[in-house]
Amino acid sequence: MKAIRYTKFGPPDVLQLQEVEKPCPGDTEVLVRVHASSINAFEWRRFTMPRLLVRIFSRALRHPKDGSIGVDIAGRVEAVGRSVTQFQAGDEVFGVRRGAFSEFVCAPENLLALKPANLSFEQAASVPLAAWTALQGLRDKGKIKSGQNVLIYGAGGGVGHFAVQIAKSFGAEVTAVCGTRNVEMVRSIGADHVLDYTRDDFSRNGQRYDLILAANGYRSIFEYRRALKPNGIYVVVGGFAGQIVQGMLIAPFLSMFGKKKMLGMMTRPNQEDLVFMKDLIEEGKVVPVIDRCYPLSEVAEAIKYAIEGHIRGKVVIANPS
Repeated sequence: MKAIRYTKFGPPDVLQLQEVEKPCPGDTEVLVRVHASSINAFEWRRFTMPRLLVRIFSRALRHPKDGSIGVDIAGRVEAVGRSVTQFQAGDEVFGVRRGAFSEFVCAPENLLALKPANLSFEQAASVPLAAWTALQGLRDKGKIKSGQNVLIYGAGGGVGHFAVQIAKSFGAEVTAVCGTRNVEMVRSIGADHVLDYTRDDFSRNGQRYDLILAANGYRSIFEYRRALKPNGIYVVVGGFAGQIVQGMLIAPFLSMFGKKKMLGMMTRPNQEDLVFMKDLIEEGKVVPVIDRCYPLSEVAEAIKYAIEGHIRGKVVIANPS
């Protein structure tokens, strides 16, 4: 089979389309023919970080230990392990598995769900990691409630556009912050108020929010804190390195003073939340937005485009059916 391999450290051009051995499912695994995958920050950040940090995080000095890349998958079940009970050959599924930029992957049964009936493979592949992040940031960390005023910063991107729709499904009044290019799209998916960050400063317009989810871009953690109500919660789920570092190092310290909570988070892939998202999608409460589609052979170009920023929704990798 064909698969993209990350064979050495460097720019996206180091990615190679190679012939590799087709995997066989273990007892609790499902062999999936991958029809589509998608690009997340999880993939492209390794190409923008300082090379030394990439080597440290990879625990490898000369070459990446694991040449696989990509996590989101949508496709059709080819075979199942002997202990698998939820799926059978022919089922259309979506979920996650490392090495998704390939023609076949073996994925654990508990990280897959049946594909939403109203989505194409390309649309379904855009969902898992970004939607998990948005859902867990809003519901689990942010404790979102109906009637709250919620601000989504980076609302035009992968996590952000899901966050807008998920927050609306919980009954929140949503203010979305995005770039000029994405204003109309963000409004079309349900945001009550849209701020163009090139012209509007959410931290100085006098509005205060019960919950702020920072999904992209960069603003100081102190600006976010200023925009919170006295009992408000700030959750950082992405953005530039400085924003993530502030969420990890400064946020716990700030949370010790007053009632405002400043929180970071790590996404926890699980089947229950994947099924939750499937239900929201089939009910028409969440609709994935796809910016561009690339073939498997052009993953490097797709990642370069993602690195440029200002993506509208998700960038998808589609394999021939």
